[in-house]
Amino acid sequence: MSDTTLFTAGTTTRPAPFDRVKNRFGFGCMRLPQLEDGLVDIELFSQLVDAFLNAGFNYFDTAHGYVAGLSEGALKAALTSRHARDEYVLTDKLSTHHFTRRDEIRPLFESQLDACGVDYFDLYLMHAQGGEIYDKFCRLGAYEEALAFKAEGKIRHFGISFHDRAEKLEQILTEHPEIEVVQLQVNYVDWEDPAIESRRCLEVARAHGKPVIVMEPVKGGTLVNLPDEARAALVKAGDGSPASYALRFAASQTGVEMVLSGMSTLDMVRENTATFSPFRPIDEAEQAAIDRVIEILRGLHAIPCTACRYCTEVCPRNIDIPNLFACLNAKRIYGDFNSGYYYTNVYTVRNAKASECIRCGRCERQCPQHLPIRELLEEVAAEYE
Repeated sequence: MSDTTLFTAGTTTRPAPFDRVKNRFGFGCMRLPQLEDGLVDIELFSQLVDAFLNAGFNYFDTAHGYVAGLSEGALKAALTSRHARDEYVLTDKLSTHHFTRRDEIRPLFESQLDACGVDYFDLYLMHAQGGEIYDKFCRLGAYEEALAFKAEGKIRHFGISFHDRAEKLEQILTEHPEIEVVQLQVNYVDWEDPAIESRRCLEVARAHGKPVIVMEPVKGGTLVNLPDEARAALVKAGDGSPASYALRFAASQTGVEMVLSGMSTLDMVRENTATFSPFRPIDEAEQAAIDRVIEILRGLHAIPCTACRYCTEVCPRNIDIPNLFACLNAKRIYGDFNSGYYYTNVYTVRNAKASECIRCGRCERQCPQHLPIRELLEEVAAEYE
């Protein structure tokens, strides 16, 4: 057990990994503004970075594979080459897709430092730990390699991001007490979800004295683009936006030190930073409204895909799984019959159709949401083909 002091409302002491972090909201760089050719819009991203810093925030999170491998370089162009090193806190990750042997880890890590344009990372996470990925990291000595980087001063703090159930997190934190930080998926829809176990995972991290960073607080935009009935429930509780309710719910949980969100417009940056300027915990009336939203969303039978795109990285048929699920959700939730046009004329023109799935199961082994992707693709095919 650790004696790390966990954040509670009204305190000023923060665990060491967060002693340089301003406020409790971070810029997630998995979904950046892009141009029509798929490249990151560096000019707009630079404006977002400046607005974020000027609002009094300084935490940025990336990984080697984000935005099809462009995120790290975009951060170099928009952030690290334009601002002094003490103006920002930068987190990167070691992702399973990019190494198969232990001797590949150090060159990969050095390439990440170079791509980001920095000499060290403030925080380095073992990415998407759980199941077979954790077993691979242990087998190849990835934790030992990362701790060596820390001893060399190339990372300041060491942690994990986690995508599995609470029992597995208990195992990992017991076997690796050197972990300083845990990044978890926490949002109000997944709070009691038996596949994600947000609440139980947070409780495990808290029991081990590990401060938590929250990812997917708006569940890939699902909790922003609410159906009318759900949005109306929040309006009755106050004047906050759906995004602000989702962010505040995550940040209101004891043990949470940081909440991340991807932002691709200036309006998003302004709204989200305002939510934390200052931060106000969720009250009882607002929680009751959130509970009503959960009830409404569960009744819609939507696919809880966050569009992380880990599945598409391993699909041998090149099926655009997240966008096909988005089509089906649009039709189920909003009655959007234009989704059929997008299915036929956009998402399956250069990619395979749902019916072309060969049921290899690789996607399901990578899915942080533990979705039955093969079965869901059959539903998509039945709807649109």
